[in-house]
Amino acid sequence: MAASGLFLCIFLVEHLYTNALLFFGDGGVAFNEASHSMVHSIFIRIVEIVLFAAIIIHVIQATVLTKDNMNARPVKYAIDGASTTAPWISRNMGITGSVILFFIVIHLYNFFLPYRITGTVGEPGQLTVAEKCVEALGNPMYAGLYLVSIIILAWHISHGFGSAFHSLGLNNKKYAPILKKASAGFAILIGVGFAAFPIIIYLAKVMGKDILHWNM
Repeated sequence: MAASGLFLCIFLVEHLYTNALLFFGDGGVAFNEASHSMVHSIFIRIVEIVLFAAIIIHVIQATVLTKDNMNARPVKYAIDGASTTAPWISRNMGITGSVILFFIVIHLYNFFLPYRITGTVGEPGQLTVAEKCVEALGNPMYAGLYLVSIIILAWHISHGFGSAFHSLGLNNKKYAPILKKASAGFAILIGVGFAAFPIIIYLAKVMGKDILHWNM
């Protein structure tokens, strides 16, 4: 579970970089070219398969571990000391993870399905991938869902990132404070980075600005 989680973190960094191309102001050319090159790259296609496998493995492992923990203590303690010693997020990773999984399904339905499966996006005469992203994030309902999901994702990562290294045996007390700060820093990077997309794109729509062509 730790390994699959860290792999997904690596993917988030790559995804954040690619999404940032939307703000180049070149009409979405850089973003569209990056998306197109990924579709036609054998390496990326292999990574894509590994990515989907990592998501499935992460979900299955989370379910198994949760079940094992419940079976290990079928009768709850009379006094739940964990509630006062462990952070809420560490005790409710299943809840935040479930919200994230729900968002991933919606996100794939909005972007992966029309671009990669049905072919209703990205073809001549249709919306480009960049235009589809701007259209989706210009919708207040989807922009709101995206923003809330990213906040929950950042919260999930703030605990999961450090816990992954701990699970892999990198739990030296000397480096624990550094790892804790690194976890918080990475969570902030992902949270602020991805949150910028629905905020900026939706505000640009409200103000009547063309976010894709601002530099042209």
